[in-house]
Amino acid sequence: MEKINAVITGVGGYVPDYILTNDEISKMVDTNDEWIMTRIGVKERHILNEEGLGSSYMARKAAKQLMKKTGANPDDIDLVVVATTTPDYHFPSTASILCDKLGLKNAFAFDLQAACSGFLYLMETAANFIRSGRYKKIIIVGADKMSSMVNYTDRATCPIFGDGAAAFMVEPTTEDYGIMDSILRTDGKGLPFLHMKAGGSVCPPSYFTVDNKMHYLFQEGRTVFK
Repeated sequence: MEKINAVITGVGGYVPDYILTNDEISKMVDTNDEWIMTRIGVKERHILNEEGLGSSYMARKAAKQLMKKTGANPDDIDLVVVATTTPDYHFPSTASILCDKLGLKNAFAFDLQAACSGFLYLMETAANFIRSGRYKKIIIVGADKMSSMVNYTDRATCPIFGDGAAAFMVEPTTEDYGIMDSILRTDGKGLPFLHMKAGGSVCPPSYFTVDNKMHYLFQEGRTVFK
């Protein structure tokens, strides 16, 4: 029996039209273009500022571009996985919303959440489903509306993040190339340095958490960037 490898056969992407520049950021917090470029290297970031749109909107844009470029038949897609830290809702999954918007009737779908490393987890997940021999066309999407959880009065975090989505098609091949191998490890000791303080089951939403800005991303920058 020939070995099955997983290969990326197409790529799609989407970024919103609105661009938030460093000059605009410097009007919100005590910073400037030189400081941001020297320490972070970001000149501008795309922001999804239309009301009522979330990560699934950007995911759909990226996935539709991907399907158009690859000529994929919606009925042939058998798995969709979305990595996001900013899902549309706690439930249902953003992946299930995406399937509905794309008209994918034969796919099963789920989300995974691994923050900045999410797309690496997507690649490993898709590759292993392909290697099982049971799945032929998998769409993986990384999508985040980080502007929904960034505090634009916090100079330590607001210059870093923007919004966007990327979509890959992953398919099987018997050729000796593709996603060959990976080694993943998780270190959970970083919780105190990078998290959202409220909104989960440990600290549910309340007037107190909202008033104290506990639903924004918190980052201890010096520790994280070491």
